[in-house]
Amino acid sequence: MTIRRAFGFVAAMLILALPLNAGDKGQIQKYFSDAAIKVKAAASATEKRAILNESLKSMSDALAKVQSSGLVSKDDLAGIDRIKAVLQEKQDELAGINGYAPVPDEQLDSFSNYVVQDMEQAVTTITISLVALLLIIILVVLLV
Repeated sequence: MTIRRAFGFVAAMLILALPLNAGDKGQIQKYFSDAAIKVKAAASATEKRAILNESLKSMSDALAKVQSSGLVSKDDLAGIDRIKAVLQEKQDELAGINGYAPVPDEQLDSFSNYVVQDMEQAVTTITISLVALLLIIILVVLLV
């Protein structure tokens, strides 16, 4: 009887993992969408830059903590590295470092939309397991 329950539990987890995984990716996308909404609502360019910078930094910090946790696979580590590279590129672009011109003040709203779209593409094309996504979301919530 306990073997049957254990098998049922494992089967249920496997069946539920696919929709849950898609939902978690949606949570990361929602995080950046919420940041874009805050940017558009901000009154000054300084506030907009601060919101963008903080959202990118928070996600980068969460990814770094997940990487150092030892709870993720090598495949997840490679995926996290790719997402971190995309985030670093956006931070460099925002600040105007490493060969990028700084984003002009009047284009910060558009840049926030660009970040949302780029991160949506990155998260959907880079494979990260359910465990890694859950850890990222938890850490982002705790860091913000």
